[in-house]
Amino acid sequence: MQRIELSPRADWQRRVEEVGMNYHTLDGEVYWDESACYRFTRSQIDVLDDATAELHRLCLQAVETIISRGLFKQLHIPDWAIPYIVESWERQEPSLYGRFDLAWDGSGPPKLLEYNADTPTALLEAGVVQWFWLRDCFPDADQFNSIHEKLIAFWQRYRQSQPSLHFACVEASDEDLGNVEYLRDTAIQAGLDTFRLGIEQIGWDESQRRFVGLDDKIINALFKLYPWEWMLQDEFGRYLPQANLNILEPPWKQLLSNKGILPVLWDLFEGHPNLLPASFGDKPLLGDYVRKPLYSREGANIEIRRGCHSIATDGSYGSEGYVYQRHAPLPNFSGNFPVIGSWMIADQPAGIGIREDKTEITGNNSRFIPHFFIED
Repeated sequence: MQRIELSPRADWQRRVEEVGMNYHTLDGEVYWDESACYRFTRSQIDVLDDATAELHRLCLQAVETIISRGLFKQLHIPDWAIPYIVESWERQEPSLYGRFDLAWDGSGPPKLLEYNADTPTALLEAGVVQWFWLRDCFPDADQFNSIHEKLIAFWQRYRQSQPSLHFACVEASDEDLGNVEYLRDTAIQAGLDTFRLGIEQIGWDESQRRFVGLDDKIINALFKLYPWEWMLQDEFGRYLPQANLNILEPPWKQLLSNKGILPVLWDLFEGHPNLLPASFGDKPLLGDYVRKPLYSREGANIEIRRGCHSIATDGSYGSEGYVYQRHAPLPNFSGNFPVIGSWMIADQPAGIGIREDKTEITGNNSRFIPHFFIED
């Protein structure tokens, strides 16, 4: 694994906009950053592929354990939502996607930092934007990236039971909207009838006991780029179990998107090479650690403590509780700290995207860096 500095394509803004990415610059700073890239070997990609499949296997076992042992309280899941989650799991409701965030420098086993199992973003840039960058800049190389093809294949299977689908997000977020529109485009390519609306435009029809859009059309199936924990707290959240609504990601996925999955995994598979020691907030770890709120997103309210030194971010999370995880130093390439996001699409490893920051805490505006691989 090497970091290579490059000269960006002269018209890179136009090129990424042509493939649907209008949020290449966030708050005046470059987000899509092709002034550098990461180079892997094929054998290193094989390691990432295998680790991703293995972590997925462990996570499914962890869901079964949470349900069988009734560990919902530790994950701060409200009592009324537990039967809803359990039923979703027992019905084997399908999962579209998820992203494992890994610490790895190209040697040894990749280590799981967290699992973005409910509302992962950076999908468009991983699946499409970096692919076109590769074709322009390294046409003879390859890339760990079958995201687009696997998305379409999932939708083709999904269409057999749900011929239409509503897509919803907070439309004021350019990044969220860009990811949703990309997913919607792949669904259209697979033959689904699709509709887009803002999450705030979804209403409850009391007479029909169903969720509806602004046109009063019943929503039978919904893809939402909106966290499950927010949905459960919203005014209409308690109507979800009775709404006869098929949702992606399904209710059971909130058990995996919760940082509480980290100590559950460690308790089940202590010593596994792809896992880091982790505990709930009532059992702090000794030594260097990272403290994470159960529901933290985009690097908010994270603390890294190394000896007597610490760095931390602020935010609105933490009242729900914390977990502690053994600190795994990220690779340091001249002050650039990459995190590898490894994608699962329909239960299969599908590719990677790399986010990079100037600190070890990856935040919302951390830069996306493309990658390629070569033969050993």
